[in-house]
Amino acid sequence: MKEQIDILIKLQKTETEIGSIKSVFSHVSAKTDRAEAGLAEFGQILEAEAAMADQLKKDYRSCEVNVRDNVSMIEKKEETLRTIRTNQEYQALLKEIEGLKKKNSQIEDEMLAYLSRIEESEKNIAAKKDELSNLKLQLSKEKEESAKEAEAGKRKLAELEFERNTVAKAADTNLLKRFMMVKDLKGGIGIVPVINAVCQGCNMNIPPQMYNDLHRCDSVKICPHCQRIIYWGKPEEADSEK
Repeated sequence: MKEQIDILIKLQKTETEIGSIKSVFSHVSAKTDRAEAGLAEFGQILEAEAAMADQLKKDYRSCEVNVRDNVSMIEKKEETLRTIRTNQEYQALLKEIEGLKKKNSQIEDEMLAYLSRIEESEKNIAAKKDELSNLKLQLSKEKEESAKEAEAGKRKLAELEFERNTVAKAADTNLLKRFMMVKDLKGGIGIVPVINAVCQGCNMNIPPQMYNDLHRCDSVKICPHCQRIIYWGKPEEADSEK
């Protein structure tokens, strides 16, 4: 029976290493996904900034058109002043001209404000484009490094899976089935040592008689608390797992 327990211990070690590599793969993939999502979000912010700058420029051009139209109207009204014969009509026309000039002054103030906002927006866009370029470069490098790590990880994973399958062939069929079932139910750990009468899977004390029986290793023992397969372990095993 000790031989079978040793097989399961070796199998558990291999399964744990396989799980660690797969966890790294998952972490790297999730990290890349988050980086790409962040990049896409940053791109959307840049597009929104560019759209705002375009709208400011349109508003500025609209103001330019209004100023030109008002200037044209002022010129026409000033020409008309020469033909006015009554003082009342002359004063009324002067008032219209002053109104147009005042309106143009207000529009020109708006145009100056637009120019300031356009300049600020274009600076932000230029800075964000540089930042976006750097982010893309960084992501490209990270992907390249991740690809190399993934390739090495795949080779190691293939070796471990081959080792697992080889070891599993030497295990008792029924014992292997129980081990795999418990492993799947208990977070990937199907067999654990008992050290100083404490199950290292659930940290619960096992019955004294069961602990004594573990020394003989003449039968399969199951932790009454977590249902994992257990075996007698040396204190140094607990230290090596810390």
